[in-house]
Amino acid sequence: MIPIKSEGRIGCAVKKAKISVSAAAALLMTFLCGCSFGTSIDNLMTPPKLSVEQEQIYSALTDAAGSSISLKYPKSGTYLSAFIVEDIDGDGGSEAVVFYEKTGLTVEENTLRINILDQSDGKWRSVCDTPADGSEIEKVMISKLGSNSRVNLIIGSSLINRSEKTVSIYNYSDGNIEKTFSSSYSFIDVTDLDKDEENEFLLLSGSASDAPAAAESYKLDEQGMYHKYSCELSGSFTAFDSIVYGEIGGDRTGLYIDAVTGTGLIQTDIVYMDESGLNKVFANPEESLSTVRPSGFSSYDADGDGILEIPVQTISPGYEEVSESEQMKLTNLLFINDENKLKQKYSSYFSINDGYTFIFPDKWHKKVTVKRDAINDEIVFCAYENNQIGRELLRICCAEDSVTREDRISAGYMLLSTKGESSYLAYIPASDAEDGLSLSAADMAVYFKLKK
Repeated sequence: MIPIKSEGRIGCAVKKAKISVSAAAALLMTFLCGCSFGTSIDNLMTPPKLSVEQEQIYSALTDAAGSSISLKYPKSGTYLSAFIVEDIDGDGGSEAVVFYEKTGLTVEENTLRINILDQSDGKWRSVCDTPADGSEIEKVMISKLGSNSRVNLIIGSSLINRSEKTVSIYNYSDGNIEKTFSSSYSFIDVTDLDKDEENEFLLLSGSASDAPAAAESYKLDEQGMYHKYSCELSGSFTAFDSIVYGEIGGDRTGLYIDAVTGTGLIQTDIVYMDESGLNKVFANPEESLSTVRPSGFSSYDADGDGILEIPVQTISPGYEEVSESEQMKLTNLLFINDENKLKQKYSSYFSINDGYTFIFPDKWHKKVTVKRDAINDEIVFCAYENNQIGRELLRICCAEDSVTREDRISAGYMLLSTKGESSYLAYIPASDAEDGLSLSAADMAVYFKLKK
């Protein structure tokens, strides 16, 4: 293995799809509608039919490895096939990378394998075979790193329970494959984080008994040596809820890390890279602690300007003295400015269940609160003055079927947006009040945001 040159801890200052039981049942029924009731689950889960080229590659693989094999498919990422046909040695021609599991091996050998095949006179043949780490392929990336011209085969793998993950980087050349890097991980990616037109390999690891949670970035120099840049994260994070890229002040790209705290809440760290190495936005853990909020409130770009906002809940005016179960919450949308300071960009109401944000216009600042109309399943925005809830300014609801939608529209509601079967509607009561808080239909187009 090529040694890793550590640059130390420099400048210490990563979407989930959830399927409900009912949705899963509906999906299963969709499959069953086109099948006889004698069809087994095994048949429903049959792997995709191989293409002609894949059949040829598979035939060459079984010639070399035998027929007692089963193909393994990556769980996520760009490459989701057991067959990857790419130029992995930079010679201008494509090689085939196949992941498979082999039976009948000795206890000492791992059953998960990587086979490289190449073409000769139009025919595929196996040129090398090596064991892979773990039992499942999690993610595959193929990329150059840093200033080095070689193509790297980056493979994330896991054990059966998928809780322990290992990433290995391979270099294939002249019919041989060499592992040049290996590490445990929670998140991996390849990106140009510092905008120098060269890719870095990014890795996040959760805290362990002997090491804190950390972000690491690796560059590969022309001599084939890895240069490591690292930064400790702000908490003893063992899991990550959401990890996504977004702009931060000063024309920089940040990696927004929504980590899970020991109490199940979310806390955000943001790392970025410049000429000094890998840096953290928050200079100390206390600054990061100001981003703690409930699960589900992931960092996102609420207004579409490319800069992510961090949604932090606050008690809505008028609910300070009631029990927590009765409180209504607003959401402050925070951002990072050019000086790496966390500042409030908007006050808003964010519906985690319906997936929308209503950004408060400036004229509503500290003058509006919200309440819930449980009977009509609506959120009501009201004037708030002298510790009193006043007139209604706006109602927003989400209709799950066409009948409810049409009933609302016939009652004077405006259609704001649709997503799947859901329709988002708003009602603005007529008023001649002179408090300056009234909204127009045009305002709704500006301030209503459907989360992507």
